[in-house]
Amino acid sequence: MKNLKKVFSGLFLLASILTLFAGCEKKEQVIRIGFNIPLTGNSPKVGESAHFAGELVKKELDAAGGLEVGGKKYPVEFIYVDNELKPESAVQAALRLIEQDKVLAVVGPCGSGRAIPAGGANNDNRTPMVSPWATNPAVTLDRPYVFRACILDPKQAPAAVRFANSQFPGLTKVAILYNTEDDYSKGLSEIFRDVWSQSGGEVIAYESFGEKDQDFSTQLTRITRSDAEILYLPDYYNHVALIVPQAKDLGWGDKPILGSDSWGSADLVSLSNGAVKGYYFTTHYAAAGAVGATLDFINSYRAAYGYVPDDVAALTYDSARIILSAIQKAGLSGDLAKDRDAIRDAIASTANFPGITGTMTLDANGDPAKPVVVVRVNDAGEFEYVTSM
Repeated sequence: MKNLKKVFSGLFLLASILTLFAGCEKKEQVIRIGFNIPLTGNSPKVGESAHFAGELVKKELDAAGGLEVGGKKYPVEFIYVDNELKPESAVQAALRLIEQDKVLAVVGPCGSGRAIPAGGANNDNRTPMVSPWATNPAVTLDRPYVFRACILDPKQAPAAVRFANSQFPGLTKVAILYNTEDDYSKGLSEIFRDVWSQSGGEVIAYESFGEKDQDFSTQLTRITRSDAEILYLPDYYNHVALIVPQAKDLGWGDKPILGSDSWGSADLVSLSNGAVKGYYFTTHYAAAGAVGATLDFINSYRAAYGYVPDDVAALTYDSARIILSAIQKAGLSGDLAKDRDAIRDAIASTANFPGITGTMTLDANGDPAKPVVVVRVNDAGEFEYVTSM
């Protein structure tokens, strides 16, 4: 009986030791990347495009067995958090991803109104962030942990002025209608206004509206009754889809309308009932006529989700790949703080990155050197390449 007890005691001790060693085994590191995107709110297509682009990258990683870093493949997890298209929610989303989900880096937010405050949270917590679609200079200014994959407003607005001058020679009087509650829209309107005036043109009307407005008849009546020859709308697609038909109904006629990259949604044409066809906007890439890796991305996205990816999707795809490339370059130590710092340094050194929206080299502010693309909404409702500025 005593011998039997000794045997059981020995087995119990052995099991305890094995359990202890099993508990001490180092768990496989999972690469966690956060996505701070608007899955709800007034512009849901922005969040959908970003989400779908992320999932496309994830499928590619899963098919490859993970991300290879230092000769070893690591599983990758993408964590999507809804910022509701609100600045305060974007900050909350950033802090959740940083503190709770303990991500290595963050993709997004997409728009400047959310990326500016969220970028502050990322920078303060030394967690790299790459915004796909935030074009206001304040997003990355004096923030070494914040980067972007898109062109900036100080480049986009002057390019729009140059294009208008070349495409519509002799037309010098412009009207501008912008969203006073959105940093992106307001900033672009101010730059365009100043550059237009400096180039010898005249700003006939400078009108604004609020985020929740849907009736623009007061502002558009003043615009249509003015001598304005061109209308500039640096506004999100959901507002543009309402403004353009109302402008036509109020007598704008066939006069030119020019927009910005926030027009570039797959829902723009349908929401406006085709009213935007024939108009131009500045953006980041053109889907119609794409070739090479860009065409491959478009075909993969369309096969998976049923429609042509907009610039948000394309830029999100590039942003995620910039982060993944930086992780491969930096390596992984298992120490979250050290790895975040190393990834930040690797992103900052990004040069000649072969993005599907263009080859990118990030400058000292974390901004890419890329041309501004001008597209036309053609009769088929496609965003057709016109020129690069």
